[in-house]
Amino acid sequence: MNKNKNAFADGIKDGIPIAAGYFAVAFSLGIVAKKAGLNPFQGFLSSFLNHASAGEYAEFTVIMANAPYLEMAVVILITNIRYLLMSCALSQKFHADTSLPHRFFTGFGITDEIFGISIARPGMLNPYYNYGAMLVALPGWSAGTAIGIVAGNILPASVVSALSVALYGMFVAIITPASKQNKVVAGVVTASFAVSFIVSGIPLFDQMSASMKISLLTVVIAGLAAAFFPIQEEPDADDAQTPDQPISNKEVSGYGA
Repeated sequence: MNKNKNAFADGIKDGIPIAAGYFAVAFSLGIVAKKAGLNPFQGFLSSFLNHASAGEYAEFTVIMANAPYLEMAVVILITNIRYLLMSCALSQKFHADTSLPHRFFTGFGITDEIFGISIARPGMLNPYYNYGAMLVALPGWSAGTAIGIVAGNILPASVVSALSVALYGMFVAIITPASKQNKVVAGVVTASFAVSFIVSGIPLFDQMSASMKISLLTVVIAGLAAAFFPIQEEPDADDAQTPDQPISNKEVSGYGA
């Protein structure tokens, strides 16, 4: 019991900075939610159930486009599918006897940042650590969206328009470091901008909603990048060693000395 309490307290401590960052980003997301017609409660509930800025932005884009629910489900699935991979990776840090409810609720609360602090935690992972981080981080995200909607209803239209640009700045901040570190990522990002611009001028895609265009381009461009520029697996420690060298007679005689 004390072990669970300590893990829970550690999760709360590590989740506080995440909550502060989430609040700031979600506030800008709330401005977009307001433009989509959501009220503060709907925005809070949306962020409480969908813990991803890209996923929620895609969701609000679909709402503004009056697209069907099926399209919304597909768009959110594509934008949030990385959390499935994170869940699989994080499950390897659990003890084999960790119950299914613990695994389920931990997976429900996975975000990029919570995954980062969880996977970096030494030793096996206690689910109560994740619960502690989720307890402060997820309400911070949800409250930020709701307050952003309230601010969007109070502030002048010019200010709301200016604040809505902040979300695009967040996306730029996400892709810029990765593009600097990896030329392939930089090329894919550049290609995405170029192809999106080209597709916007093709009449064939006029009947397709903006969100479905984004989903289609995401799958196609990411698939081509994975096919032509696969990530090279690092060799195992055993493979990285140089081939065994023949032992000289001097070494043999040394062993017998």
